[in-house]
Parts: sequence; structure tokens; C-alpha cells
Amino acid sequence: MLSLERLRPDHAEALLAFEEANRAYFARTVPDRGDAYFTDFPARHAALLAEQAAGTCHFHLILDPAGTLLGRLNLVDVEGGGAELGYRVGEAAAGRGVATAAVAEVCRLAATAYGLTSLTAVTTLDNAASAAVLTRNAFTVVGRLTIDDRPALRFRRHLADGG
Repeated sequence: MLSLERLRPDHAEALLAFEEANRAYFARTVPDRGDAYFTDFPARHAALLAEQAAGTCHFHLILDPAGTLLGRLNLVDVEGGGAELGYRVGEAAAGRGVATAAVAEVCRLAATAYGLTSLTAVTTLDNAASAAVLTRNAFTVVGRLTIDDRPALRFRRHLADGG
């Protein structure tokens, strides 16, 4: 059973280690965060916590029953009942249903705990696994766009009845 934990100050060390360990893996399908992200991580982490405290974002870690960090899941740009969903699962947990289960849980939280009515998400066409996670969680394609010169799809899910 997976769990989601809201981002806290004491998560910084584990989160940085997770991002460093998976940097090359993530860069295969999403734009790299750049060296400054890692160098300035303490300030970045503090900024995320401030955004969360302000209610404009909700950040979560995906943990296994032993407390191992498997991924992260974010709801950003919270406004007008909606937010944009972003997530990443580490290479060691990929292909095991972690992202699908975590997205299902955050959809429930978005509707019940955060009072949101819709979520959007974007993935590049070459990231079929991410598109499959969204489709399995009742997101539908609502548009096309380009991200860093790569074709992408925008997805949307209306939340009702607990997500």
C-alpha cells in the first residue's frame, strides 16, 4: 500500500537524494532541472514549502509501506477550483503501478481535502507511460502543445464524488 505525505521541511534530504539518484532517468522523458536546482536545493525546498503554506500548491511524496521515497506528486497553480498535476516516479519503482495508484489518491485528495473540481496535466508524446497513467485515472486529452520543441498533450479530469 502506498501513501502520500504532504511535503515537510524534514523531507529535504531524502527528496534531494531521490532527485539526484534519478536525474538521468528523468531526463530521458522530461526536461532536466539543471545544475542550479541541485546546488540551490535548500532554497528551492523552502520556496516550495512557502507556496504550499500560501495554498497555491500542494506537494506530496509517494512512499512505500517501509517509508521509502518512490516518487513525488504535485498540484500547482491552484486557482478557481483547478490545479495542474505533475508527478515523477523513480526508476526503481517504474512499471509497478505506483504512478497510477498515486494519481488516483491525489485525485481523491484534490476533491475532498483541497476542494478542487478539476485537474489538468501535460505529457510529451514520447512519454507513453505518463499518458497511460493519466488515461487510467479518467483524464482525457483536451489539447496539443509543444514543450521544449517536443509535441505534447494536455489532459483534464473533472473531479466529483470524492475524486
